[in-house]
Amino acid sequence: MKTIGLIGGMSWESSLEYYRIINRTVKERLGGLHSAKSIMYSVDFAQIEPLQREGKWEEAATILTAAGKGLQRGGADFIILCTNTMHKVFERIQEKIEIPILHIADATAQQIKEQGLGRVGLLGTRFTMEEEFYRGRLNREYGLEVIIPDPTEREVVHRVIYDELCVGRIEQGSRARYLDIMKGMVQAGAEGIVLGCTEIGLLVGDQECGVPLFDTTRIHAVAAVDYALAS
Repeated sequence: MKTIGLIGGMSWESSLEYYRIINRTVKERLGGLHSAKSIMYSVDFAQIEPLQREGKWEEAATILTAAGKGLQRGGADFIILCTNTMHKVFERIQEKIEIPILHIADATAQQIKEQGLGRVGLLGTRFTMEEEFYRGRLNREYGLEVIIPDPTEREVVHRVIYDELCVGRIEQGSRARYLDIMKGMVQAGAEGIVLGCTEIGLLVGDQECGVPLFDTTRIHAVAAVDYALAS
């Protein structure tokens, strides 16, 4: 079994889910007392969030690169970055370390393609929904058409992530608003919905909206187990 390195803390609410899913999946696969060999480097999100907001991505990349190097020194065989938004600096981190990083969008796109879908809705932070580092990868590498909510709805999705989900608040009103937004994307032609922020599954992961939901936290965590157990 390879040792999984996790860069977590963005937020710790979803990092906890990663740890839970990874270990449950290993136990299901191997049985008995098995659990995952893993190391987590959990950063302080209160240092990362202002850098996102102020567009200081190089400074954020420096912090996460240091985390990646720490995992490498600690014996990790590969890394998963437990956040969608910070994949904006994926290449900057990967070029500075010697062990591979499994990209969250790649794992997600592969599942979408396996289900034969070509057009998906995307929920996430404003950065993930609006910028090319995520949508562009889904389109360029996998030929997926990506639908995002309108500007007002994007602000709602973004606010709920930072003001509620990242601090452990699950509000029924926000769940209902998310479901309305998701249904709107389905009406616009989305054949599935990507929960493109690692906290969103805490809010709507078990909801029914008429199309498949792709919970990036679960998909990424299971992909890490697949890689760790591959011979």
